Order: sequence, then structure tokens, then C-alpha cells
Amino acid sequence: MSDSVTVNLDFEKNINEVEDRIKHLQQLENSDNLNFDTEIARLQTKLERLLKNTYSKLTPWQKTQIARHANRPHTMDYLQGLITDFTMLSGDRAFADDNALIGGIGRFRGQTVVVMGQEKGHDLDTRMKHNFGMAKPEGYRKAQRLMDLADHFNVPIISFVDTSGAFPGVDAEERGQAQAIASSIERCLNLKVPMISTIIGEGGSGGAIAIATANRILMLEHAIYSVISPEGCASILWRSPDKVKEATEALHLTAQDLRKFGIIDEIIAEPVGGAHRNHTETINRTGDVIFRHLQELSSFNGNELKRKRTDKFMKMGRKFAKSE
Repeated sequence: MSDSVTVNLDFEKNINEVEDRIKHLQQLENSDNLNFDTEIARLQTKLERLLKNTYSKLTPWQKTQIARHANRPHTMDYLQGLITDFTMLSGDRAFADDNALIGGIGRFRGQTVVVMGQEKGHDLDTRMKHNFGMAKPEGYRKAQRLMDLADHFNVPIISFVDTSGAFPGVDAEERGQAQAIASSIERCLNLKVPMISTIIGEGGSGGAIAIATANRILMLEHAIYSVISPEGCASILWRSPDKVKEATEALHLTAQDLRKFGIIDEIIAEPVGGAHRNHTETINRTGDVIFRHLQELSSFNGNELKRKRTDKFMKMGRKFAKSE
């Protein structure tokens, strides 16, 4: 895990107080050779109870805050934890390399895979380097290049989604942002290899679906996935940033809602207290679920994979067209 930053969530005030008390007692033990084992054990029990109670009844806005938590594991963490012999591939062979969308080829539990995802960064320097996970057209053209590579060599694709959306700047629009996203979605649909996408944090708008039009869409328990950010929705529908909580409710962006609607295929349980509290367990659980789905998809040939993927998204379109 990279150097973390301190993030205090308003609904975690009591939790933070207990955590701070435990850390203080542990520091006293180390520095003064004192024994506070009994008190620390009592506080640990209290902490576990608080975490379970708090995280069992989160609101959509609270889940949004957790999905955006700076200390959640990001794409680079998943690559380091799940992919061996990884070789980063850079550039779109047309304009430039985009650090917001990273990818390459490696081995996942012994099987060669192409892997890609948005990287937000963990601190100010890495966030600036990766443009906060907001890719420009060259990022999505790099994704298409990686998909072409996978298709040519008959290699499965694993993608990790974590972005508030594609970069909305003028330079991105001038270089064809919308066309790049649309072409990436089209490329996903035409693949004849298995593709599994996992929303690990924030899945925002076309910037997310550009690499998530997959055979299987997985989602971490406290991740979010929506057509627009809550802030953007509030500014359009209510013309007020004060309505962001109402927008979050209206968007039905939680994993639980999306599973109910049939948008995603499986929810990956996070450790108690969220993925930001235990990177290793989160990454291992995610790897187990991806591996299971990859095994299930291996029984289909290329044409079947393409047809099933297309049918999956056509079914979504027909379902929601009827509901309007």
C-alpha cells in the first residue's frame, strides 16, 4: 500500500475515537514497556461492534464517500496483489500515453491475461500523475489497443474500474473523447475472448463503461456505479449542490441496487469497515471471485462469448426501455 492520507468520514466519528485510543495505548506499550493488553482487547471488541453496526446500515451517500476513500486499494494495488510477471504497455500509437488508464499483460493465477484499469493515485503526486483516474481519448485508445492484443492472442481480459468519469477538459474534447469512448465500448462488444470487469471504487459515466462492457461485471460491496456523478446530477436536476444526497438516492448507484436491477453479476463482500481498512483481504477476495468467473467463461468459444455479451447489454436496454 502506498503512503495513505488521513480521511475522516463524519459517520465514523465514534469509530475513529476508538481507533485513536487503541493506537495511543499501543504506542505507550512500545515506548514505556507497559502492558495494556486487557484494555486494548476490550477496545478491539468495541471497535468491531461499532464497525459492524455502522457498515450494516450505510446510506447511498455514505457508500459514495467510502467508494471515494483515498485509502481504498486502487488498480495498481490489485495488479501488485494478483498479477505476476506483469509488463506495462504504454501509448495509443497515435498521440500519447495516458497515465490515468494503465494496462499490460501478465499472469493471473498461472493464466496469461491482459489487464487494465483506471488509476487514481494515493497521494497528491500520484494523483496528479494519473490525472485523478480521469482518462483522455488516448487512454481509451490504449484500452482498445490492449483489447486488440488480447483478441489476437486469445487471452482473457480483466479490467478494474475506478473513475469519476472521463476527463471533461477542452483538449480531450478536441481529440475526440466521445468517439474514443464509443469505440472502446464497441470494441468490448466485439471481443471473442472472456472479459471480466470489476468496479473497485467509483464507476462514473461513459468513462467507466468504456472498459466495463464485459461478460461479467463484478462490484465491491461499497463501490458505486452510475451514469453521472451525484454532484453532476444535483446540479442538473435541482440546480443546487445542496441536493447531492437526494441525487445519490435517486441514482440507485449502490452495488445492492444494481444487483437487483440486473446491471451487475455479483457483489464482492468487503472486510468489515470497508476495503480501505484491509487491502490484502479485499484484493484476495476479489481475485477469488474473478478466478471463479474466468473458469466459468472458459467453457465458451469466441462466438458464444461475443453473443452472450451482446445479449446481456441488449437485454438491459430492452428492460429499461419498457420501464419508462
